[in-house]
Amino acid sequence: MYKTITSLHEAVLSGETTFENQVGFHLQQINDNLNTNAFIHIFGEEAIKTAKKLDQDLKAGMLTWKKLTGVCISLKDNICYQGHPCSAGSKILEGYKSPFSATAVQNLLNEGAIIIGTTNCDQFGMGSTSQNSHYGAVKNGIDDTLIAGGSSGGAAVSVQIGGSMLALGSDTGGSVRQPAAFTNTIGFKPSYGAVSRYGLIAYGSSFDQIGVVGTDYDDIYLAFDIMSGIDIHDSTSISIEITSENNLKSKPKFSYIPAMFEGEGAWMEGNQKALESLKEQFELVPFDFEYIKYLVPTYYILSTAEASSNLSRFDGVRYGYRAENAKDLQDMYIRSRSEGFGTEVKKRIMIGTFVLSEGYFDAYFTKALKIRRLLVNRINEILYDTDGLIMPISTSGPWKLNDKITDPTQIYLSDVYTVLANLVGMPAISIPIKNQNQSSDIHISLQILGKKNHDYSLFNLAKLASI
Repeated sequence: MYKTITSLHEAVLSGETTFENQVGFHLQQINDNLNTNAFIHIFGEEAIKTAKKLDQDLKAGMLTWKKLTGVCISLKDNICYQGHPCSAGSKILEGYKSPFSATAVQNLLNEGAIIIGTTNCDQFGMGSTSQNSHYGAVKNGIDDTLIAGGSSGGAAVSVQIGGSMLALGSDTGGSVRQPAAFTNTIGFKPSYGAVSRYGLIAYGSSFDQIGVVGTDYDDIYLAFDIMSGIDIHDSTSISIEITSENNLKSKPKFSYIPAMFEGEGAWMEGNQKALESLKEQFELVPFDFEYIKYLVPTYYILSTAEASSNLSRFDGVRYGYRAENAKDLQDMYIRSRSEGFGTEVKKRIMIGTFVLSEGYFDAYFTKALKIRRLLVNRINEILYDTDGLIMPISTSGPWKLNDKITDPTQIYLSDVYTVLANLVGMPAISIPIKNQNQSSDIHISLQILGKKNHDYSLFNLAKLASI
């Protein structure tokens, strides 16, 4: 397998391999790792046909080289690809084929990418384990008794097993970074609005961002650069320019919150050692952060409120699953949604409806919005004179399948370090740091949270930190 896009293109140009061989390699890796359940749909014939045409054009001297020519990319099953299935890992959208492509996907296709398949995920991105899928749980490619993380677990595993060179996922509260950390890959969440959400099936509209999983920072940077920019279909989209502020100082300065690195166990000890190892390359500045205990409650109040609104469109009328033999219209609504949504989705819809209800709106939703503003202000203060905020990604490594399935509170609390980036709308990237968890094949990963709209500088910081 070729590790980077550049090495693949050089190998094809030198005659060492062909695009068809590369697609064949990815398909073989997918077939050899079917036990992971990473993919829902595989577009093998289509991918091989596209690769053959590229090889023919190259041989005839007619190939127009683009940035992603022949690069295989997988899509999380909540990102639309015209004429292909997109079900958000759910029963209610099973069999649905999108009539259009997400803007991010179309931008990649315009640069020559090959979409190799759609990957398994928690239904509508709701979960931290990729076990809440209508298609069964995703399993870790390192050890199939472990979770892959979520909700973009299938995306991360698709890269981990060599099923694709890059994967698109969605990150609502850590859904790209956490599974990347659990699979020895790299996960990047852009600033809010940097990548258009058009064509991403919504969970929490003020949180969701399409992110990238890969194994090479430059490849992830390239994919982000291609996808980013203002989109007429998404009024929240923004343009991010490379400015002088993106250039790093001779010795970059990281802020960190000591309370986030407190804890016992091999994983937290690995986080502490990883932080210590960064002192050679970075100046580390500690900050107090009095809002840690509010992060998870604020996130789940606001995201479930948005979910209850966004998922109201799935009613069995216009598309997706419709219950049979309904007595009347109301019965059809109730049964279609009850049978089509999974347990976790129904739970979050109910929580969201509750916090938006007349008697509790001010007590929960309004208060959570105020806390969100406090978080933005405080993080801006912390990042004012530093290049980034270094944090853990998870309180523990990947746990055994079904270990915490009966204790959802523990699963929710595992998001405590990742939801911050989504609450404040800032970019974040995971950084695998080798040899900090000697007892496991899974490396410790930290994450860097950067200043809003300073996404490009984040890649330079990450490359320095992961050495």
